[in-house]
Amino acid sequence: MELSSAFEKGWRNRLRKMEIPISVKNDEFLLHCLEIIKSGGRINLSDGLKLYNTTNLPALCSLANLVKRSRFGDNVFFNENLHVNTTNVCVLACRFCAFRKGSRHSDAYELSVDEVIHRIQPFSDSIDEVHSVGGLHPQWTVDHYAELYSKIKDNFPHIHVKSLTAVEIKHIASRSGISVTETLKLLKKSGLNSIPGGGAEILVDSVRDRICRGKENSSEYLEIHGLAHSLGIPSNCTMLFGTVETVEERLIHLDKLRIQQDETSGFQCFVPYPFLPDKTRLPEAQLATTSEIIRIIAVSRLMLDNIPHIKAYRMNIGDFVASLCINSGADDIDGTVGNEEIMHEAGSKTRLDYDKNQLSKLIISSGQIPVKRNSVYTNFEEYEAVISKAMVMPINY
Repeated sequence: MELSSAFEKGWRNRLRKMEIPISVKNDEFLLHCLEIIKSGGRINLSDGLKLYNTTNLPALCSLANLVKRSRFGDNVFFNENLHVNTTNVCVLACRFCAFRKGSRHSDAYELSVDEVIHRIQPFSDSIDEVHSVGGLHPQWTVDHYAELYSKIKDNFPHIHVKSLTAVEIKHIASRSGISVTETLKLLKKSGLNSIPGGGAEILVDSVRDRICRGKENSSEYLEIHGLAHSLGIPSNCTMLFGTVETVEERLIHLDKLRIQQDETSGFQCFVPYPFLPDKTRLPEAQLATTSEIIRIIAVSRLMLDNIPHIKAYRMNIGDFVASLCINSGADDIDGTVGNEEIMHEAGSKTRLDYDKNQLSKLIISSGQIPVKRNSVYTNFEEYEAVISKAMVMPINY
């Protein structure tokens, strides 16, 4: 399938020609926002807040879906990937994190390079991406990760390595006594292909000081991603919401991401996900409702005009909410995953045994077209789900 950047760049022209949903036509403010987007303008923080707080949620979703369709039609993207978390040992103790363990904890682990290879091996014929993040290990330096990526590439040259959050990169650079830029250059040379967006949380330092003190600050997160972009390493960006932040702070977060994207253009996908409270030390968290999750997806699509893809991260929000979100502005639903620990330690019940056929059926059931993609959104293949007799429930009269 041809779905090039040229297609994506023409989305405003297509949007101007598309039929406006009746629910949007009947909402003066939403129509005003649509005209701003059509004209090449940008939804500001004040209008973003009004969008988020609208009582007309169905119309907000229709507007976000309209913009999504102007960019990607009815396509919803997924890939075949595997998550491998290298260690849960971490020198920090973020209050929202259920994954982290101290080095002496009975459940602490650290995978050797060979153990990571062993985990990838059973999936190597069916995946094209390994997504690998972990805690801030007190001993590992850039040499450990360079060896890991080199071995992955030696054994599985077709697999894209998406690895390391911004704070991991900062920590590795510090442990290795070199700059972040030099760290990124060494890691890229050894096989690192792209960076996931984890660790953004909320890019407001007063919030970070309450939920993840000791992590990189907001400017450092953006700077590290910007440095990666300057070296030709694309990345995603994220937002953890539903802890202690205000709605206004969520929108400030979105604005900071799009300002960074204006400067370095390396963010491929925005991945918002709500805080899952199980086993964490944040009793004051204001947990996000399903409505809030959908509103974040919709408003993100309307505000992040320069970040092409919005992901409904089903590992966190579950299949049902993800299916709503891909009709409310999201165009990506992540991948087959195969294994996932961070969200499941925090209480996620999302199944881990989905293959591309099951993912495709989820997308089709939501009235969308499943499209298998590569990690950097340059190769696409429309996928037709196969429904076997074993999958059809018998009807007993």
